[in-house]
Amino acid sequence: MKYYNLFAGILMSGAVGLLAGSCAETAAPAASLEDDVHILASDSLEGRRTGSEGARLAAGYLARRMEAIGLEPAGEEGSYFQDFSFRPRQDPHGEVAYGDHSDGSVTARNVLGLLNNGGERTVVIGAHYDHLGMGGEGSLHRGDSAIHNGADDNASGVAVMLRLARDLAERAATGASGPRDNYLFIAFSGEEMGLLGSNYFTKNPTGDFGKPAYMINLDMVGRLRPDSTLSISGTGTSPIWNQVLRSRNPGFRLVLQESGVGPSDHTSFYLQDVPVLHFFTGQHEDYHRPSDDSEKLNYEGMAQISDYILAIAADLESQREIAFRKTKNESEEVPRFKVGLGVVPDYLFDGTGMRIDGVSEDKPAQRAGLQKGDVVVQLGDSTVTDMMSYMRALSAFEPGDSTTVVVARNGRQVTAEIGF
Repeated sequence: MKYYNLFAGILMSGAVGLLAGSCAETAAPAASLEDDVHILASDSLEGRRTGSEGARLAAGYLARRMEAIGLEPAGEEGSYFQDFSFRPRQDPHGEVAYGDHSDGSVTARNVLGLLNNGGERTVVIGAHYDHLGMGGEGSLHRGDSAIHNGADDNASGVAVMLRLARDLAERAATGASGPRDNYLFIAFSGEEMGLLGSNYFTKNPTGDFGKPAYMINLDMVGRLRPDSTLSISGTGTSPIWNQVLRSRNPGFRLVLQESGVGPSDHTSFYLQDVPVLHFFTGQHEDYHRPSDDSEKLNYEGMAQISDYILAIAADLESQREIAFRKTKNESEEVPRFKVGLGVVPDYLFDGTGMRIDGVSEDKPAQRAGLQKGDVVVQLGDSTVTDMMSYMRALSAFEPGDSTTVVVARNGRQVTAEIGF
């Protein structure tokens, strides 16, 4: 933990300039996945809210890590940074206006490093590093404001991204057996406020990288479960993805989703006709709460995911072209609903029904006696076979309505009354 102890001391001492300023000092020692997560999820960074001092400290730390790995600065004016300003949207369906420097605007910072192997094409590997600060909009915490450290969301993804950068750089240093593609590593800001950093980069690239050959997004990869379930989205964005993912699978229980559109930064690249893959180990009860802390992460699982992606990248080096394909946008089909059960769905569940991964306090599901692990198989008159059918069933109800819910629990069916 030498690296963690070094930077923890810097953070606690308040030496802001060393992290947030120039990266010209002596490179720091090698870091582990644990080191990177402990730093990024430290209370000292106060939740890394977009545009905050904690986020700027995190950006400085990431720039030093990229420099230590040997990545070239790929930001603006020879730096590792790409700054952008915007005014937070008041209308959730409105467009963000970049370049707004008036009162109330926010200045955010992407962090970019390039592994230049002299290749003809460039691959983007990205992860967002911002989080929710002390809570507020987006938080599921009910109570006094508290630091949301975001260890899984998304210090985990950034840590795996940096490990991949290190391993690819070490491979490149071996010469003939090294990678032939260039790799652009981007730590995005503004994801929690609407994929702002990735959207800005795709429309304002900081260099002549050409159109990315493909993009890998790492968002919430720190909670690999005992059954090794790993969700990968975007598998329909190239006809080769399924074959490559399965041939290199070291033993994960893969849950593959075709859509290139989702609530994370790969969407910004998909909308520019870039093949994408988004790696994700699932929701949990600490999501967007102050309890998402570093000691709860599965670091061995994170290393396994990193090694898997490294093997995939090696396979793709020999692919002359990674063709792009449009996918069905499931998000456009999501029905609107006015009520909720008050549960956290298990997005990695691929059986029949909708499995509950968490139950919120004082909500309809808890009042009806539903439990974590229950599988909703019927809601009212509607049979529930998957997440989409569950949402369609839910959309039929209004506040004040009541109905029955049937769940599968420990091999038997349980019926309960639900009041919305």
